[in-house]
Amino acid sequence: MSPRDLPDSLLAPPDAAAAPAARPKPSIVLLVAMTGLGPFTMQILIPSLPMLAVALAVPYATIQLTLTLYLVGVALAQLVYGPLSDRYGRKPLLLAGLCIYLVGSVGAALAPSATWLIVARVLQAVGSCAGLVLGRAMIRDSYPRERAAAVLGYVSTAMAVAPMLSPIIGSLLHEHFGWRATMLSCLVFGLPLLVAVRAKLPETLVQPAPLPGLGGLLGAYRTLLRIPVFRAYCGITACATSMFFSFAAGGPVVVVQGLGHAPTSYAIAMMLVSVGWSSGTFTAARLVGRLGTGRMLRIGSGVTVAAGALALALPLLAPPSLLGFFIPMALVAIGNGMTQPSAVGRRRSACGRCWRARPPG
Repeated sequence: MSPRDLPDSLLAPPDAAAAPAARPKPSIVLLVAMTGLGPFTMQILIPSLPMLAVALAVPYATIQLTLTLYLVGVALAQLVYGPLSDRYGRKPLLLAGLCIYLVGSVGAALAPSATWLIVARVLQAVGSCAGLVLGRAMIRDSYPRERAAAVLGYVSTAMAVAPMLSPIIGSLLHEHFGWRATMLSCLVFGLPLLVAVRAKLPETLVQPAPLPGLGGLLGAYRTLLRIPVFRAYCGITACATSMFFSFAAGGPVVVVQGLGHAPTSYAIAMMLVSVGWSSGTFTAARLVGRLGTGRMLRIGSGVTVAAGALALALPLLAPPSLLGFFIPMALVAIGNGMTQPSAVGRRRSACGRCWRARPPG
């Protein structure tokens, strides 16, 4: 497997020609809703996790699998949505994903056991991942480079706002109607989205590409992983992501059972983390042109490491408190927000060099 064999869904050239004006333009509102569906669904159940463990009579470690395996579902699904959509089109794959999502939402709302709930959450993850992957592909299909950057900005805002609001919505629904209402809210959000996508969203893929086959697909990813700088910048993202989701998985039990706060307090305090992330990405956007991506990566990583050290030291220096628990993580989010845009950009540059190594045709 050589760079010339990589499917275009894996290696999109960063300096590709502008998309033709005649291509159909998907609704930006629908793109934002599709992209925000996954983060919204992932976060909405987190404040309820301690009470879920009691309600379903399982250890907290078991109920944490509703988050862990959700992430596994997203990670695996995004590996196949791109190549399949290059062959069969964006819209059919998106409709299929939304149907899977709705089945998972119904299953989660009716779950009689933790095992049932975990399986339903994986279905939600696989289904919602379609919007995350194919929304970006549709933007690439439909807009010239300059306009695509602006549309991606709206999409990024949705990815920041959705996890900020969904824990609050989830905690309020749980307190007033029980945890099953949080899963029904996913159905209420997903069903109109399915109808809107079916009726209003155009197909943006102009020229279908042949499927690479399982061997070709695995070989393509193997080629990517042989690029040292690609692995390095993937590692930066992996470390940042693991810090956040370790915090998200353990945070509710610390806040609700350890500190004695209501789930709504956790959800409101979690906004500090979302604001930290948004502040970091805004800072990166303002400074990266002057400092460069390499220096921005070093500064952001330094902030993240210092915040992690503060998280370890603070419990030894002060009594446990809600702010003492969340402020270090908000600082971690600032550092991550500063590093991730540059890490993504450098990954794309590494892929672009590999893409340009392929001969024309």
